[in-house]
Amino acid sequence: MNALKFAVASALLVVGSSHAAGNLSVTREVTIDSTPATVWKLVGNFNAMDVWHPAVSKSEVNGAGTKVGTRRTLTLADGKQTIIEQLSTYDAAKTSYSYTIVSGPLPVVNYSSSITLNTTPEGKTSLKWSSTFDAAAGADAAAATKAVEGIYDSGLAKLVNNFARQ
Repeated sequence: MNALKFAVASALLVVGSSHAAGNLSVTREVTIDSTPATVWKLVGNFNAMDVWHPAVSKSEVNGAGTKVGTRRTLTLADGKQTIIEQLSTYDAAKTSYSYTIVSGPLPVVNYSSSITLNTTPEGKTSLKWSSTFDAAAGADAAAATKAVEGIYDSGLAKLVNNFARQ
């Protein structure tokens, strides 16, 4: 009987791990010279990434932009490639949401990401963008990680610049 319990437990672990977070991760945090309420008006709009990210030329959603399950299609700057993302959680009161990549040209799979805004002691915004993922077939971990880092760094740099006080 103990062997049967072990076999069942092992099978459940294998099934459960197929839905676990990826083995790779990227986290970036920046301070933005504006209040979280102001920054959230831009970043909290799931359909506004084309406004604040330089790699995105167009964003389209299929329905309500803050309902869990909403999908957005991001057309990249080249006008040819698209990324489809799906909203997993959305909490305006906590200025946070999470999403997954459904399909796209990035060398990643099992990508899950979150964006969270908090108030700094000075009344500015601390924005944290983090993700877990695996390298896609044929891509190595370093290339997958570098691709995500590049996306985060360019988007966050533009956000910081957009809110910089002159």
